[in-house]
Amino acid sequence: MKELLQNKRILVAGGGSGIGEATCRRVMEAGGRVVVGDLNRENAESVAAAINEEGGQALAVQFDLRDETSLKKFVATAVGEMGGIDGLANVAADLSPAMIEADRDLLDMDPAIWLSAMRANVIGFALASREAIRQFLKQGNGGAIVNVSSEAASCGEDTRPAYSITKAGVNALTRHTALRWGPDGVRCNAVAPGITMSETAEAMMPEDFKQQWLNLTTMKRFGRPPDQAATIAFLLSDHASWVSGQVWHVNGGSHFHD
Repeated sequence: MKELLQNKRILVAGGGSGIGEATCRRVMEAGGRVVVGDLNRENAESVAAAINEEGGQALAVQFDLRDETSLKKFVATAVGEMGGIDGLANVAADLSPAMIEADRDLLDMDPAIWLSAMRANVIGFALASREAIRQFLKQGNGGAIVNVSSEAASCGEDTRPAYSITKAGVNALTRHTALRWGPDGVRCNAVAPGITMSETAEAMMPEDFKQQWLNLTTMKRFGRPPDQAATIAFLLSDHASWVSGQVWHVNGGSHFHD
C-alpha cells in the first residue's frame, strides 16, 4: 500500500470532511504528502493535524472554491511548502443546506442558485485544474487530476437538476483536460460516486431518497467515503498511468455503464 503514492505531493480540494477527508487519509496511508484544502479552516487544520500525529505529512490551507485568487493561493502555497505538486483531487462541491433546499426541480428553479452551483462545482474545478496544470507543465514531469463527479450526472433524478448538470459539466471538463494535456503527461479522470454516506449526506438526505438509492444498489449497502477515496488514490497513482479521460462509477452496482 505504501508504494502507491510514495512521496507524491497531492492537493485535496475539499479535504476537510467526507470523501475529501477520507482521500487525505488514503494518500497518507499510501505514502504521499497531502495538502488539505477546505473552505472550513478548522476542519482542514483538524484533518492535517491528525495525519501529522500519525506520522504522515500534511499541510492545511483554507480556500474558497468560488474565489479565483483563493484558488491560486491554495496551489501556490502547496508548491512553496512542498517544492512542487504531483496530483490534484477536486472533491469540494456546494452541498450546503441552502443549495439542497433550493435545487428542487426545473419549474421552481432560481437562476441565482444555478449560477452559484456552476461557479462552485464547475468553474471552481476548472480554476483549480488550471493552476495545477500550469505547475505540472512548469515542472515538466506530468501529473494527475481526479475530479469527483456524481452518478446523478448520468442516471437522471427527479430532483437536484442544477447539481446534476454541474456534475455532467465536470465529466466534460475531465475529458477536455485529458485530451488537451495528455501529450504533456497530464492524466485526468473522474470518479462518479453513487450514494455515499458521509456525515453531511447522512444528515441532509431525506429518508425516502436514501431508500430509493438503496433499492437500486445491487450490493445492498450504502457507500462510505473510504470506498471513493480508494479509487481516487489509485487514479492519482502511477499504477493508473495508462488511464485517462475516464469516468469511473463507484456506486455499488446501482447503475451499470459501458
